[in-house]
Amino acid sequence: MINYFNDYANLCFEKFGDRVKHWITFSNPWAVAEKGYETGEHAPGLKLGGCGAYKAAHHIIKTHAKVWHSYNNTWRREQRGMVGISLTSGWGEPVDPHSPTDRDAAERYIQFHLGWFANPIYRGDYPEVMKNYVGRKSAQQGLGTSRLPSFSVQEKTYIKGTSDFLGIGHFTTRYVLQKNFPFLQVSSYHTDPDLAELVDPNWPAPGPKWLYSVPWGFRRLLNFIKTQYGNPLIYVTENGVSETLQCPQLCDEWRIQYLKGYINEILKALNDGVNVKGYTAWSLLDKFEWNKGFSERFGLYHIDFKHKNKPRYPKASVDYYKKIISANGFPNPREVENWHRKAMDSCSATHQHLAADSLITHMEMVTEIVLPTVFTLCILISIVLLIFYLRNHSS
Repeated sequence: MINYFNDYANLCFEKFGDRVKHWITFSNPWAVAEKGYETGEHAPGLKLGGCGAYKAAHHIIKTHAKVWHSYNNTWRREQRGMVGISLTSGWGEPVDPHSPTDRDAAERYIQFHLGWFANPIYRGDYPEVMKNYVGRKSAQQGLGTSRLPSFSVQEKTYIKGTSDFLGIGHFTTRYVLQKNFPFLQVSSYHTDPDLAELVDPNWPAPGPKWLYSVPWGFRRLLNFIKTQYGNPLIYVTENGVSETLQCPQLCDEWRIQYLKGYINEILKALNDGVNVKGYTAWSLLDKFEWNKGFSERFGLYHIDFKHKNKPRYPKASVDYYKKIISANGFPNPREVENWHRKAMDSCSATHQHLAADSLITHMEMVTEIVLPTVFTLCILISIVLLIFYLRNHSS
């Protein structure tokens, strides 16, 4: 599979490398491994508790390294592009920052999410705490080797340094504390790090249950990356908030506040010396979201999926985000407040447009579906009545 993926990547470099200068080998490999091979929530839907996710991640990391070397050896001199990976991770904050056990648990939270993939790429091997915890629990289960695969000396050297930039996806934060799980014969990635996750009930949660708005966690995550991995070049590839209600929500005040808070924390991280080069909000359009389908809407633009033409309507956050882009930040509080007011005004007009379009769509449905159906029923009833009439007449 590693070689197949490398063939695919080389085909992409060959066909598009003259125009595409930034390549991401894998986006959010944590979800691919954990959701696809541990819980089975995502494709391919396998529930290989305690070992499947680790094996999948192991092959993803080796595949990423092979693709990077292919580009470096064959294409870089001519195309002058960059190859990286995009990792999605929350921030783990200790419940009690003065407690060594809570601080260690928060560290494990980050290492079992971000470090799982970043550590091999930037430091040559899995985080020590991951190797220790999974290895110890594997031994308690009577396994001869750790459920976390190991890299050979040659593989460590081959993998280390294989990223020209680091893509970061970040959405939310958790409080973390130590939690010892009893010995379980059935292993699990989720019990391996011996920790529990908590949330502050005062944190805003406008969208799904897992996504709380905690902007300060992003600055801490970015500074952690700076310290742990030698301040790599960072592109924020995913950052945003969704809504789950099915009725159109164009005046998305919560998304405006989310974007304002998180982008402000990135600017603070820049002042801390973190090497953030670019930012992209997640996402431009409402779209297909993993196993949630079209029910979870992250888009700056609302999409009417029921309409055959899938029309798009700008939410209030579109106007606000445009202003952020134009200013490349936040000029002063008065001007930013003016952005907010204009954005909320714009969504009211869009709502009226959407309502009119919905009425037209409803009328089209009546014209295209209901009327032909009624017409067909009328013909059938006429035929039945004619048959009865002819029978009575003939008798």
